[in-house]
Amino acid sequence: MTTEKTKVVPLTCHGHSRPITHLSFSSVVDDDQYYLISACKDNNPMLRDGITGDWIGTFIGHKGAVWQARLSSDATLAATGSADFSAKVWDTHTGEALHTLQHNHIVRAVAFPNQPRPQILATGGMEKKLRIFDLSRSSSASSSPTYDTAASSVTPPSYEIGPGVHAGSIKSIVWGADRNVIITAAEDKMVRWWDLRSRSTIGEFAVEGMVGTCELDNTSADGVLSVAAGKTAYFFDSMQPATLIKSVKTQYDIASVALHGAQRKFVTGGSSQNDTWVRVWDFDEEKELEMGKGHHGPIWTISFSPDGKLYATGSEDGTIKLWKFTTGPYGLWR
Repeated sequence: MTTEKTKVVPLTCHGHSRPITHLSFSSVVDDDQYYLISACKDNNPMLRDGITGDWIGTFIGHKGAVWQARLSSDATLAATGSADFSAKVWDTHTGEALHTLQHNHIVRAVAFPNQPRPQILATGGMEKKLRIFDLSRSSSASSSPTYDTAASSVTPPSYEIGPGVHAGSIKSIVWGADRNVIITAAEDKMVRWWDLRSRSTIGEFAVEGMVGTCELDNTSADGVLSVAAGKTAYFFDSMQPATLIKSVKTQYDIASVALHGAQRKFVTGGSSQNDTWVRVWDFDEEKELEMGKGHHGPIWTISFSPDGKLYATGSEDGTIKLWKFTTGPYGLWR
């Protein structure tokens, strides 16, 4: 019995009515507080308290499934990409849409650089185009002190990086610690590193199997990039283009992976209706340590909180679950 870990019951966050497609945490902001945003096929991304999972607000305006949602590091802005052929940038305090960025196809991925109140946004999706939008050069913020719908309809200027390179939909965009480098994962089974100054690729890596999640480890500054593809979890040095630290082949099809660099553990989510379990792994020994049951559908997204003391999972079943990842009391776990 001494080795048996106490099974912690996850917190379940209700509110969405369709599958959860993506979860993302802010950094730790004032008073050890942080926030969680969820993207969902019900068109309505939600903002939550990251520690308790309590609902704060819903961003209303998209007319189609929302595929990805991210918060700026300081949690003042949110960005969402949707099947309504647009990305939106939101004020997280008022819930207002500050910018609506029109595209010619479904937007699957959005990313802010890691800085307070960022003024640029990267987008990608079914157009197979990586675009960078300059949010500072839109009329909505400057010309009109009051919010009105006409002001936000002026789309900020944008430029495309690497035209014609992506041979499949862009599923994820990650902005690394170096603000000049951006990473994409696409349905052509390629992970690519881009230099914004030369607007060209500086590295690429072919993965085996369909790309699931592609995210930075947000529990440490060294920025390991974790990619789920097929049955394999890939871990890259995000600062060195296409530099694989290691890949761990599992016997499961995995849709999502998140790394806790400090604890040297990672978590994976199953990608089929027959495998709805969360698994915790030892990064060095590459063995499964424990399994979390509770979801009733594939787990499309996993993320650790910025303090590393919990992780969140989002599933086809329409729920978000928070799982404690520390010893002793934390948040609502007493």
